[in-house]
Amino acid sequence: LLTEDVIGYSLAGDITLGGIFSVHVDTNHPVINFRESPQPLQCNRFHLRYYRFFLAMVYTIMEINASDDLLPNITLGYKLYDSCYNEVRSLMGAQWILSGKEKVVPNFNCNKDIMPLAIIGDLPSKASIPLARILGLYRYPQVSYGSVHPSLSEKTQFPSFLRTIHNANYEVFVLAQLLKYFNWTWVGIISSDNDLGRSGAQLVSREIENNGGCIAFNEILPIVNFMGSVYRIVDVIQKSRATVIIAYCTIESFIPLIEEASIHNITDKVWLGTTLWTISSDFSKNEIRTTLNGSLGIATQHGNIPGFKEFLYNIHPSVSLDDLLIKTFWENAFQCVWPENGTYNNSSPAPHREDIVWCTGKERVDSIDPNIFDVYNFRVTHNVYTAVLSVAHALHQMNNCVPGKGPFKNGSCADIYNHQPWQLLHYIKHIRFNNTAGEEIYFDANGDVPLYLDILNWQMFPNGSNQYVSIGGFDAQAPKGQELKIQINKILWNVGHGQIPVSVCSDPCPRGHRRATIQGQKICCFDCLPCSEGEILNPNSDSKCLKCPEDQWPDSMKERCLPKTIQFLSYDEPLGSSLACISVLFCLITFSAFCLFIAKRKTPIVKANNRELSYLLLISLMFGFLCSLAFIGRPNLKTCMIRQVLFAVIFSFCISVILAKTVTVIMIFSATNPDSKLKRLVAMRIPVYIVPVCTMVQIILCIVWLARAAPFAEFNMAAEIGIIVIECNEGSRVLFACVLGYMGLLAAVSLLVACLARKLPDTFNETKFITFSMLVFASVWLTFIPAYLSTKGKQTVAVEIFAILSSMAGLLVCIFIPKCYIILLHPEMNSKQYITGRNTRNRGT
Repeated sequence: LLTEDVIGYSLAGDITLGGIFSVHVDTNHPVINFRESPQPLQCNRFHLRYYRFFLAMVYTIMEINASDDLLPNITLGYKLYDSCYNEVRSLMGAQWILSGKEKVVPNFNCNKDIMPLAIIGDLPSKASIPLARILGLYRYPQVSYGSVHPSLSEKTQFPSFLRTIHNANYEVFVLAQLLKYFNWTWVGIISSDNDLGRSGAQLVSREIENNGGCIAFNEILPIVNFMGSVYRIVDVIQKSRATVIIAYCTIESFIPLIEEASIHNITDKVWLGTTLWTISSDFSKNEIRTTLNGSLGIATQHGNIPGFKEFLYNIHPSVSLDDLLIKTFWENAFQCVWPENGTYNNSSPAPHREDIVWCTGKERVDSIDPNIFDVYNFRVTHNVYTAVLSVAHALHQMNNCVPGKGPFKNGSCADIYNHQPWQLLHYIKHIRFNNTAGEEIYFDANGDVPLYLDILNWQMFPNGSNQYVSIGGFDAQAPKGQELKIQINKILWNVGHGQIPVSVCSDPCPRGHRRATIQGQKICCFDCLPCSEGEILNPNSDSKCLKCPEDQWPDSMKERCLPKTIQFLSYDEPLGSSLACISVLFCLITFSAFCLFIAKRKTPIVKANNRELSYLLLISLMFGFLCSLAFIGRPNLKTCMIRQVLFAVIFSFCISVILAKTVTVIMIFSATNPDSKLKRLVAMRIPVYIVPVCTMVQIILCIVWLARAAPFAEFNMAAEIGIIVIECNEGSRVLFACVLGYMGLLAAVSLLVACLARKLPDTFNETKFITFSMLVFASVWLTFIPAYLSTKGKQTVAVEIFAILSSMAGLLVCIFIPKCYIILLHPEMNSKQYITGRNTRNRGT
């Protein structure tokens, strides 16, 4: 180790605490030629904010000494040393603190009476780690306020190390939670080329990938000769589609990168920072603050230190004569030089003589820009405050120990003025007290305090000023899933981001589309393919689709399976109610014709057309119109069995009557011929048997059909997309075809017989009308076949009802309307004389 006079800032007391602080943040390394004693390390770049950490320990000890509750009648002293953010300086400071001599003597304690009982520090992990290894050999308590390296939690390596700041591994988890919260899945990572940076980058990459995210790029910033890498990384940032970049870097390596990014005007990125640089005051250039505007960062929890702001406002070189750093602070804070120095000290470059501004001592600390010397937001400063209080509370408990009830062998206690380091370490590990915010402070088995992190948002204002705004926090003690809390309304994003920025490789798939990974790309880069018909997006995996159950169908967005709409021809819908009304209307018309025929049953026109068969035909037409009602409504077993049977029997009966009427006309007119052989058939009244026989055949067919394979209601899932059609399954298709075929046979025979008899003479010869009606009947049912086959669902039933009504209406109109017309409007034609006269004229002709 380099040895030199390493004078620090000290204050005598009954018992003493040591403190190591990185007030300067850079050192000049001397050239070592091994021929002469090396020159001491020269410290550069005085850091105003880090000096505040230094003053926090001074203030806390002053407050403890003034307290009547904590360590009463005991005065605490301190020995503070500036390590200049350097490992070697940190070890030199520890030697000075522990040996008690200006000329340090390693492994010797030359002033045992005032030997510090514990060391507070250091800030950087790189300085705390070697120091903790040495102090751990003696179980000498060390409480750091800023070292976050995860390895420091391993008590096998660092048994006497404790800290009032979190383990850096927790930052990894918080960063991953932030990405998940804002749905940022395509992220870049930049880390420092050191142990903390590399391990942190690996952990955060793993956590991001576990949450379904991807790493767009992972770049490392070298410690030395880094500008070439900075240029390359900035080029990668500009070309990448990733909007969010995690900077897991130390402040030393991050500043050159962000300066280069600001030169290239990269303002469309969201930087996620760790505690290594988030609340740094080193970003003095306005361009850098513009680049970082809208970024998010993790910071240690904000804390309150009562009276500390007033203490800072009252510091002055004329008051703190023993503080070797106060004048350097003054010169850097007010950009002036004390007259006795004549120039700037080694921590600042010397300007031209004519540009020197002399310090007068009248400068006021409360006039310093809060962005440079913040006296309102205490984070790491509060950690220093907590660290000193932790040791003080441990000493207080040691001092109040009752012999016989102590924590050591046989209930013994330790002497606060003469004890072993490991005894104080025991008390520090087991302290529990509430800080000024009422929060309980204690150390867990790893020497860490309860975890709570603030989430900050960099916000820059038009006047060039900026501030860190707390927009949420992470509380490790909160219930699982509720650790992270964000107030989105407080966030101000960078230029061009009015809403939450998007950072994805591929835009999210529209609803009802699944992700299809692109070969050779990461899972965050994908194409979107629509789910097939009848499928929804898998709620547990957006890369798969699920087929809905048979009785369900996807909603319009293909996100849920909904029960299919049940469809049947009902009375509640316009089509069903219209067909029902038409059916009833035609039934009433037929009934009116029937009543008219009953009333005029003795008139020649009714008698001349076989009125008994006409009555039967009208009755069958009425039932034919009404049977269509059985096709309307929700199908069930009974309606399915009844409606087709009714339709078949009634139609067969109707056509049988028409056949009987036609045969009757032919037999009567043929019997008038003297040579006709049909005279004997007329006497046998064959037409009377046609109706029951033909109808009975159909009834037998229907009975066999119902007995063998009766129709039943079924749910047709495939008839229409997204609809369940309740319809009647006809059971045996062969028997159903026999029933229909028999009706077709009767209709064909009736049409043939009617065509043969259409030229028979008589004014009221019905065969012409029967022929025309049967042509209408045949046309309707021949048209029905293609129409029936081309429709689906309830329209199929509607087509069948329409065919029934049309064919029945054709029979009614063609056969009975002309007779009703004569009966009602031309009664003079409804007379025997007219019929006889017409017949006479026909014969004369």
